[in-house]
Amino acid sequence: MKLQFVGADHQVTGSCHFVEACGKKFIVDYGMEQGSITYESAGIPCSEAELDFVLLTHAHVDHSGMLPLLTARGFSGPIYTTKATADLCSIMLRDCAHIQAQEAEWKARKKKRADSLEDHDSEPIYTMQDADKAIKLLKGVDYDTILDLAEGIKVRFTDIGHLLGSSSIEVFLTEDGIKKTICFSGDIGNTDQPLIKDPKFTEKADYVVMESTYGDRFHEKAEVNSVSDLAKIIQTTLDRGGNVVIPSFAVGRTQEILYFIKQIKDAGMVKYHDFPVYVDSPLAVEATEVFEKNYYNCFDDEAMSLINEGDNPLTFPGLNLSITSEESKAINFDEEPKVIISASGMCEAGRIRHHLKHNLWRPECTVLFVGYQAVGTLGRALLEGAAEVKLFGEPISVRAELRSLPGLSGHADRDGLAQWLNGFAEKPKQVFIVHGDDMACEAFSEYVNKEMKIPAYAPFSGTAYNLATGEFEYEAEAKKKKKKISIVSDAFARLVAAGQRLMAVIQKNQGHANKDLAKFTSQINSLADKWDPDFFSVDEPNGKKSGKSKKKAK
Repeated sequence: MKLQFVGADHQVTGSCHFVEACGKKFIVDYGMEQGSITYESAGIPCSEAELDFVLLTHAHVDHSGMLPLLTARGFSGPIYTTKATADLCSIMLRDCAHIQAQEAEWKARKKKRADSLEDHDSEPIYTMQDADKAIKLLKGVDYDTILDLAEGIKVRFTDIGHLLGSSSIEVFLTEDGIKKTICFSGDIGNTDQPLIKDPKFTEKADYVVMESTYGDRFHEKAEVNSVSDLAKIIQTTLDRGGNVVIPSFAVGRTQEILYFIKQIKDAGMVKYHDFPVYVDSPLAVEATEVFEKNYYNCFDDEAMSLINEGDNPLTFPGLNLSITSEESKAINFDEEPKVIISASGMCEAGRIRHHLKHNLWRPECTVLFVGYQAVGTLGRALLEGAAEVKLFGEPISVRAELRSLPGLSGHADRDGLAQWLNGFAEKPKQVFIVHGDDMACEAFSEYVNKEMKIPAYAPFSGTAYNLATGEFEYEAEAKKKKKKISIVSDAFARLVAAGQRLMAVIQKNQGHANKDLAKFTSQINSLADKWDPDFFSVDEPNGKKSGKSKKKAK
């Protein structure tokens, strides 16, 4: 029984944990790294083709965004997650592939303009085909149901209140008479969030791997009223004749903002009752449909009361959904003051960058941030007071009012994290603190150790822990040099991935009938003979291959 830490160790994005037990190898999450990355990831300690399955806590791309890379490198096993998460990933992974393809095309054009003599190929990390393969592997499961995945391995998904379909995952292991339970928290939700339920506690676990995004901070509480604050910002901006531009995560935060605006309009909190609201993100539109589909299992009592009255909590008069690029472009040619909600939430990609280009320089407008802005992102630079930014190669002066909506977070703060950890009926033997920056990881680890009296440790990527003995096999040190992700979309890299998958299939056939193994061996040898460049010699007058080995021909 071994647990190895791969990603989101002493940093917030790129979540991934590797487990080897009961003759199986699997990972929990495989997220994309976003923003400025401080530490190097050790990588999954086996080939992707050797993984038997994947467990996914939720759909945010810093937990799910690299799943298509697994399929590109030969993984073909099931990806277990909740039904709502599977629905969200079916649109989010395609969106990731689409964005990467656009960025690769843009980089290729830029390179071509800079030096026409250079090679202009610029490949995305993975393709739409890879995303489609990963989506087909998703297996939606119900909350609170124990699943038997393999001999000695059972799992259970529990609502963690962070995002529609988000979960903590308990993994029950039994090997050589030893029984251990490890709980992966995923991202722990803030209490009293709009739409979705509060986090649910887990009763018991020997080991806990938990996030610490806000492990050194506290959310504003009683004095904060997000709906009232949003109404005041909209009112003030519309009075000036400007637009309220909201960079928003397409999944989760956009739906919360729509819920707030519905309350604002229903209560008449802005005097321009019919002010237009544009959701300019095809992904956000599709995600809203997923929210509406999964309301029964995921919505809280307040949202359900509206639904039971026949009132959709995510729609209202004046709401406009922009799907096509033509509809998106038209928004900035309409002079009527409006609210524009667009992705991405950290302003790193997507249509929000176009809206910033058209509105950042206008002092009558407001750019309202409603989510976390990672270090190194455009959103973080704006919040930290950048006077000028570059968008699409053009310098843009920052004259718009920059605001953030306080008290709005999908992550629990330090008290919320501690409350969830205190929810265990018995104290865990060991807690591993991950998914937070350096200060957050260390601060929360110290708090758990000293104040909660529970052994806690913040590992760096590559650290390995023996779950059976309760001892570290290897304690990794920080590695600040970041390796560049190798591109796998070229033909040769895919060939290598196919070879890794073949080796994994060979290992799985151990113990089968000799007759079947002999047939399999013959097929592999025939394939190798066909493609081995050293096997043939071109010695016929017409230039055709003789089919004889070069060594034999000598």
